[in-house]
Amino acid sequence: MCHDTDCGCGKHDLISAEGRGLNHGDCCCATGYGRRRFFTREEAASELEEYLNSLRLEIKGVEERIAELKKEL
Repeated sequence: MCHDTDCGCGKHDLISAEGRGLNHGDCCCATGYGRRRFFTREEAASELEEYLNSLRLEIKGVEERIAELKKEL
């Protein structure tokens, strides 16, 4: 939940000069009032399911890239 990209700041996809992703100290969504810090079990489970799906897609992309590279050999 802490990496919500719906805040509209546009900074979540940026990479810092050191090659690391931005942390919430660099993002407008971490400042001010109203930012939630505690989530329900259902919200946490949903977030983990989304993360798992993202990991599965990443694996698929890596497998496709490996297959492409092997064809070039």
